[in-house]
Amino acid sequence: MSSALSFDNLNNHKTLYVFDDLGLYQVATSEEILATARYVADELLADRIACDNPVKVKQFLIGKLAGMEHEVAAFIFLDSQYRLIDYQELFHGTINQSSVYPREVAKVALRLNAAAVIMAHNHPSGNPTESTADRALTEHLVKSLQLLDIRLLDHLIVAGSRAISFAEKGFL
Repeated sequence: MSSALSFDNLNNHKTLYVFDDLGLYQVATSEEILATARYVADELLADRIACDNPVKVKQFLIGKLAGMEHEVAAFIFLDSQYRLIDYQELFHGTINQSSVYPREVAKVALRLNAAAVIMAHNHPSGNPTESTADRALTEHLVKSLQLLDIRLLDHLIVAGSRAISFAEKGFL
């Protein structure tokens, strides 16, 4: 299937289509929709662009993490000008938790020579509300990375098509 998309807006009903190698339109599967969203998310932060636009970062992370059936903790590693170095999904968990190890985050950040990090994880439940454990992890990660002169810029929670930002809530 090709990644070309079309929407059918007849009768207020929206259907997403993809076309196959013969140019025939087929109704898109959930997997094709999510794969396309991940591709578009990659394009949003291509070419080491600056990650100083919270809306664009949220869109990118929603594209990457929405629809996953288990928790994933992901990190955007940035240079001193907050330009993208790399995006990595470092930890995979269960339907309601994922263990994050600051030591492993620090190792990757140092290997990439990152000056800053944005953390994100998803809530498969669809509820973007942060837990006490989410806040404690954020504080621990801030302290751990500060020792290495690496700044945690934000921690975002993705739940479906929504994302909340710890920085916007004043937690960072």
